[in-house]
Amino acid sequence: MATRAAQTHLTPEEYIALERKAIPDAETVRSEYINGKIIGRSSSNWAHNLITGNITAGLYTCLKSCGCFVFANQMRVSIPSVKSYFYPDVVVCGEPRFEDDVFDILLNPIVIVEVISPSTEAYDRGDKFARYRQLHSLKEYILVSQDKVHVERYTRQTEDWLLTDYQNLEQQLPFTSIQCELPLHEIYQRVTFPS
Repeated sequence: MATRAAQTHLTPEEYIALERKAIPDAETVRSEYINGKIIGRSSSNWAHNLITGNITAGLYTCLKSCGCFVFANQMRVSIPSVKSYFYPDVVVCGEPRFEDDVFDILLNPIVIVEVISPSTEAYDRGDKFARYRQLHSLKEYILVSQDKVHVERYTRQTEDWLLTDYQNLEQQLPFTSIQCELPLHEIYQRVTFPS
């Protein structure tokens, strides 16, 4: 998803009020928030949506009897320590904790998945990941390329993060924090790549 910073400075409360007002409006594009600035999100393409759906379906099937919850694209995640709000592509949590009694802002994801494109990969690997790392609950951060078979899995090792790459459709992507595995061929099922 391409990002574009708006010039308006808002408090977190003003941002949340705008987002909640926009939810019923199907024409409104959700936006993310970083320390007073709204970051517009562009729409997703065919490959992005297929991959997100494949991961969500696979995780749901794996986790449906264990008490974890899987959310795709619609669950806002708050990082209070850095005044940020994001809409990850897929979020997994155990017992969810929310920012308030509206139950639309998650505070404790265990796994976050971002499907990346050439236009978003630097942001998703850099500034966004730096903010996600402030979440003490986060155990795994997964970056999935939409234009080639390539998955990067970052796992928390106390204070450091360990990177493991997956680039073969025959490999299994382990989600150790939630005791689940997804084959890469299922993640990329029906996805065609540019020549």
